[in-house]
Amino acid sequence: MLIFLDGVGLAPDDPASNPFSTAETPTLNALANGHRWLSETGIQHSDRATFVPTDPRLGMPGRPQSASGQATILTGLNIPQTIGEHYGPRPNLAIRSILAEDNLFKRVVARGGTAVMLEAYPPPFHDAVNSGKRLLSSYQQAYAEAGYKLFGESDIFSGDALSVDWTGEAWRAHLGYEKSPVYTPIEAGRKMVELSRRATFAFFSHWWSDTVGHRGTLSEGKALLELFDGVMAGALEAWDDDEGLMIITSDHGNLEDLSHGKHTENDVATVVIGRDARAFASGIRTLADIAPRVERYLFEPAAL
Repeated sequence: MLIFLDGVGLAPDDPASNPFSTAETPTLNALANGHRWLSETGIQHSDRATFVPTDPRLGMPGRPQSASGQATILTGLNIPQTIGEHYGPRPNLAIRSILAEDNLFKRVVARGGTAVMLEAYPPPFHDAVNSGKRLLSSYQQAYAEAGYKLFGESDIFSGDALSVDWTGEAWRAHLGYEKSPVYTPIEAGRKMVELSRRATFAFFSHWWSDTVGHRGTLSEGKALLELFDGVMAGALEAWDDDEGLMIITSDHGNLEDLSHGKHTENDVATVVIGRDARAFASGIRTLADIAPRVERYLFEPAAL
């Protein structure tokens, strides 16, 4: 299972601008061998996980962007170098063409596996996409190119998908669904793991972290990290380290420096959880390393 956090990088320990410096995140810290997720943390190994600072810059100048970063994660190609720039937020024609030709979701299906994207989207999102008024993000595009449809309203109520905020509070507070399911963070983490077991490769995307990075406050950043800490506490409780790997990563930095509303050029954290975490993580240097190692782990584990 790959948990994608949009716009979460590693910055210095600065309580005035970095929510990672002061948020109460014991679960996340444990995944980094007792350290906060900071630029000075470095590679860390714990009993269950390996924490690896990962390069999203990929040899190109400028601030990494969502569309090219996400496409790199899901293809293993250096998309910024291929198209000549960091690009985002949503994929241009060049990136969409690359995703249509090849991506990790398509590879999993081609090799006899199944894939699932665990979050659901409300009717206005689907209407905007279907009418051509909204482009899919790179990870949504990659999923669609593999022949899958994004979950919607009915899947929230049936319990077959989660809200982008994990708990479902956003569907009530922002979308007006008074009776939609709501979970505690712990329950949401357990539910995420339960749903992930339905496929060979499961993907959960949380984009709100990038939104807070662009327009949020330090207190909002801390609250988001503490929510995620609770989700991960539930996920780790439910996860069997022998059943596979759980991976957390991001496309670029943003949330870790709230002194401005722009992306950063910082490394991002890749966290690998499970029995084979150290072997898997040993080959991670940049975002382009993730997809080929996921494919190898799923179908040729002896080659790791």
